[in-house]
Amino acid sequence: MSRDPNLPATVEVFDTTLRDGAQTEGISYSLEDKLRIAQKLDELGVTFIEGGWPGSNPKDAAFFDAARTRTWKTAKIVAFGATRRANIAPADDPSVQALVAAGTEVCCIFGKSSVMQVEEVLRTTLDENLRMIEETVAYLRSQGKRVIYDAEHFFDAFDANSDYALKTLAAAQEGGAETLTLCDTNGGHLPWQVEQTVAAVRARFGPSQRIGMHTHDDTGCAVANTIAGVRVGAAHVQGTINGYGERCGNANLCIVVPNLELKLGVRALPEGALARLHDTARFVAEVANLSPNEHMAYVGRSAFAHKAGVHVSAMLRHPDAYQHIDPKKVGNEMRVVVSELSGRANLVSKAENFGFDGLDPKTGAKVVEDIKALENEGFSFEAAEASVALLVRRRSADYAPPFKLIDYRVMVSRHDEKRFAEATIKLQVEADEVHTAASGDGPVHAFDRALRKALEPHFPTVRGIHLADYKVRILNTGAGTAAITRVLIDWANADTRWSTVGAGTNILEATWLALADGYEFGLTGVPAKTPASV
Repeated sequence: MSRDPNLPATVEVFDTTLRDGAQTEGISYSLEDKLRIAQKLDELGVTFIEGGWPGSNPKDAAFFDAARTRTWKTAKIVAFGATRRANIAPADDPSVQALVAAGTEVCCIFGKSSVMQVEEVLRTTLDENLRMIEETVAYLRSQGKRVIYDAEHFFDAFDANSDYALKTLAAAQEGGAETLTLCDTNGGHLPWQVEQTVAAVRARFGPSQRIGMHTHDDTGCAVANTIAGVRVGAAHVQGTINGYGERCGNANLCIVVPNLELKLGVRALPEGALARLHDTARFVAEVANLSPNEHMAYVGRSAFAHKAGVHVSAMLRHPDAYQHIDPKKVGNEMRVVVSELSGRANLVSKAENFGFDGLDPKTGAKVVEDIKALENEGFSFEAAEASVALLVRRRSADYAPPFKLIDYRVMVSRHDEKRFAEATIKLQVEADEVHTAASGDGPVHAFDRALRKALEPHFPTVRGIHLADYKVRILNTGAGTAAITRVLIDWANADTRWSTVGAGTNILEATWLALADGYEFGLTGVPAKTPASV
């Protein structure tokens, strides 16, 4: 890849997951959460970690107290705040003093760029706003701080009154700000508009002044707008892991960074750090207590998943046939999904992952037909790869399942406000007929306990098999209570995870199918090299 010589060789990555990202609806970080995420970001190699606004709440102040006691390998911890209030000296403004007290080498402050914001929101004069910006930056510089200036609402302000918007940047520059960050605070601009504005700022301030980008995703263009800014001279990008942020979110660094490094040849992280991106994205989602976006570019579990048979067949011939990069570059992996849309190539690839080398073409064709027939009944094998492995095993002439169902019965009752569930099950286990019963908190719980009770005397390893998750989805909702139910169960033992599926109009029958597959897969020998996605 040839790199555009007009692009910067490197950009600074300014992560605001702990501040802007915390404004996501549904996210509430504890102090320990913030410290854990900051540690992970430092390991990733970002340039700056914005820890929060020390003057706004006790938790953020406590974060900076704790951060001062830790060693940071690559990142500078940044305290965020605002310019001084109107008609108050910076030394007398509690919010500015909180920035000083945070003890960070770097501060990031925001100020107003818009005439409307100054007059209608701050309710002060345009000249006083310019003094607020310059004096606050200069004061922080006098206290030994490096200052990054965030020009709030800059793109809207430039559209309305470019002369005044540029004056606010000049005030920050006069005060000694090292970076002038242009903020699309309302997230309403498009890439070509951003390019024009950033180019105008670059022409006004020259190549020696570092320009930054801070964009929001209200038009779905935050990543594209950030890249557009870099193309015309910005060398500092702000964003969050997974695109977390208020409203529609901020520029997603999990997409911005690999686009810069892999598509534009611009260094954003230390050498080799990009391969930690996938792990970082999932870690932050886990700490934030949010489900990862599995379809996210670069780092989503489905980012390099291949389902169409034609695609997989081509991929087996050349790994670049349907992938724009090697997923290992961002720490991800290629996956083959088996479904009713699959061809034999999908199954061959999946079978090899499970240790079934040289799958017979006739057997493969039969299993594909099995999958298509079952998916027509409501099954879905995309996330239930252990059930796929069992379909292959059961087509082998010498395969004998460890147990077979003879009969089951589940009873649920309610008496004097108390609920009771009991399941009985009859299995053929090797040469024995086993009949057991168990109670539980509900019918599924009782069913699982009865099955486990029947199997443990013959297969002690059952004790190490655990249900990690149980999901139910109603498919044809228009059928009401007669709708098809799909059950997906995630399993785990000491070192492996796998998933199984069942479906049917009877939720207990669907549950039985998923439970039986889960125990059968675990008992018949999980392959030594099971894909991490299972």
